[in-house]
Amino acid sequence: MSYIPHTEADRAAMLAEIGVETLDELFSDVPEAMRYPELRLPEPLSEMEILRELRKMSERNADLDRYACFLGAGAYNHFIPSTVSHVMGRAEFYTAYTPYQPEISQGTLQSIYEYQSMVCQLTGMEVANASHYDGATSLAEAALMAVNVFRGRRKKIVISPLVHLEYRQTLRTYIRGTELVVTGDEDLTNEISDLKTLLDENTACLILQNPNFLGQLEDVNGLADAVHNAGALLVVAVDPISLGLFKPPGEYGADIVVGEGQSLGNQLNFGGPYLGVFACQEEYVRKMPGRLVGATVDTEGRRGFVLTLTPREQHIRREKATSNICTNEALCALAAGAYLATMGKHGLRRVAELCYHKAHYAAQRIAEIPGFELVGGKPFFKEFVVRCPQKPAEINERLLEKGIIGGYDLGRDYPHLRNCMLLCVTEVNTKGEIDRLVEALQEVAS
Repeated sequence: MSYIPHTEADRAAMLAEIGVETLDELFSDVPEAMRYPELRLPEPLSEMEILRELRKMSERNADLDRYACFLGAGAYNHFIPSTVSHVMGRAEFYTAYTPYQPEISQGTLQSIYEYQSMVCQLTGMEVANASHYDGATSLAEAALMAVNVFRGRRKKIVISPLVHLEYRQTLRTYIRGTELVVTGDEDLTNEISDLKTLLDENTACLILQNPNFLGQLEDVNGLADAVHNAGALLVVAVDPISLGLFKPPGEYGADIVVGEGQSLGNQLNFGGPYLGVFACQEEYVRKMPGRLVGATVDTEGRRGFVLTLTPREQHIRREKATSNICTNEALCALAAGAYLATMGKHGLRRVAELCYHKAHYAAQRIAEIPGFELVGGKPFFKEFVVRCPQKPAEINERLLEKGIIGGYDLGRDYPHLRNCMLLCVTEVNTKGEIDRLVEALQEVAS
């Protein structure tokens, strides 16, 4: 317990012990203007009064219980069944750490195993893990994994400019200081056909996002053949919800599938923690980073679960390790597993259909407003691009006044999409909310 001097004699004694004479001398390294700030604290309140004050403060936030949200761009507002929070709230899960000892971690290990199994079904892949931070790190780790598959002999990574900007930034952070080269997104207008021309004998992988960052579905016909003919791997970043409706990457030749798992039962949470989805074909499992839980039997023939692969530096020799991914994202994976189990394949398809149809209704209504124009002729899922008659930031300010959280300003990342807004519509957006958005945009246009 620290001692606080209450008298001048106490203070002088402590200063003498330190070897200085005055407080000014003690704090001589701190600029004078920054010393001894005055704290103007309010009068003390009771717990009841404090809670009332905190509630008033919280009401100034644009929370999604009171505001209609049309913002996506990588983090999405989906409905979360109450079963998810119930399962996550069980103490044996939310207090659990890495399940090193299988004899006392069967519940956690089984939950991870079930999650992995459902991710494989969802993506059409053969193996999945549950140990990546978010979609961005999953994508960066997938690129490094592709390089490792070729034992470092191939050093070029081709990536679409329509992969989320933050994912691309994370990838470049990962490879900084190495001989690896990332190309393909220097020209932000590059299409898949342009990326194919960059494939050569030095290419480790081609990375695309489908649906892409603009919400559009990419034309992947023949893409896997072109990538594999060059000897490279195909990496696809996905929105897991879209896979309830559209063909999974495993069916069109993907070798590694990654994505952001936040939309699977995890709240927006001001940006995290999130969940990196990661799956691949079984032939590459020995190069896969992150933990892999497998099913086995004990000495009495009873079914049990273990950490089958733990290829990080803390477990095996550094030269054999595939990654230093450490943090256990099992709680977020548990939420995703509970969500998928609750929804089932028919429920997930229904959610995807609602997103698709509501987004297209919104796009059709907005396109009818003079001054607003849909951009791009590709089919889209739940996000679409609108060219606006004013700056998106100004429009969003007007929308916020009406209790509406607007879209993402694409001019921040794509100069050729200046004055364009990326709008997102999910199953939680009602027809009334969409109509309110249209009315508000009509006022802006007039």
